[in-house]
Amino acid sequence: MIPTELLRKIKRIEIATSRLASELLAGQYHSAFKGRGIEFEEVRLYQPGDDVRSIDWNVTARAGEPHIKIFREERELTVMLIVDMSASQGFGTNEQTKRELLTELCATLAFSAIRNNDKVGLVAFTDRIEKFVPPRKGTQHVLRVIRELLAHEPAGKGTDISAALEFFRHVQRRRCTAFLVSDFQDDGWEQAIRVVRRRHDLVAIDVSDEREVDLPDVGLMEVCDNETGDLMLLDTSSPTVRHAWSKQALEDMDRRVGWMRRHRIDRLPLQTGESYVETLSAFFRRREARLQH
Repeated sequence: MIPTELLRKIKRIEIATSRLASELLAGQYHSAFKGRGIEFEEVRLYQPGDDVRSIDWNVTARAGEPHIKIFREERELTVMLIVDMSASQGFGTNEQTKRELLTELCATLAFSAIRNNDKVGLVAFTDRIEKFVPPRKGTQHVLRVIRELLAHEPAGKGTDISAALEFFRHVQRRRCTAFLVSDFQDDGWEQAIRVVRRRHDLVAIDVSDEREVDLPDVGLMEVCDNETGDLMLLDTSSPTVRHAWSKQALEDMDRRVGWMRRHRIDRLPLQTGESYVETLSAFFRRREARLQH
């Protein structure tokens, strides 16, 4: 039996994100994530103007005249949500935690996908694989994904992006569109992303909260690392302390952003307390423009 409060949350997210996906984003999603799969359809006689690179030399040799292979684009996609559910996702200072933000975002992406007849699956992870939902179609399936994101109580607290991507590679052999949703509070994930990127269309969604960069001036403050449990006492009234905090956070972000840019990884930054609608819409438009060129 699903608790009443959880049902209310699921319904609220369903109403908000389903309408958003239908009215604003479905067409943009379709244009931004066109089918990349190419399926063989037939062999036919070569005609003037055909691309000579498509000639099937084996059939040509047997038939004694040139034949070419015809392929068709496979529109139907599989969309995998690879979602960080580590303890740091419980942080939030703008009336919204990072986990609440990523749940709404994933619901919007999932509803956009099924509006385009695509399949949706979920890999939820911490420092281990927490939940795997194989990709399927339909509204009821998306509601299950939302329920898992809202209700699952993770066994782990830390973050292991590399292990999550390794698991994803083994359960999803065919090319798909994968959204890696995380705050990237982890080390050593770069090689795993490069390996996944060779086969799949990978988008990194970087979720953050402004206080992870900008400390308020509130005097002595005890800061807890949700993933390790480590405590630190900071004097936030000191400009030097606040500057050092911001400097470290910005350097970490700049390093991550620079690496993704150099390796052509699509990155979508989102922050708690801010509307993700226009950010997501602008991201879809940029992708569509790039695909057209």
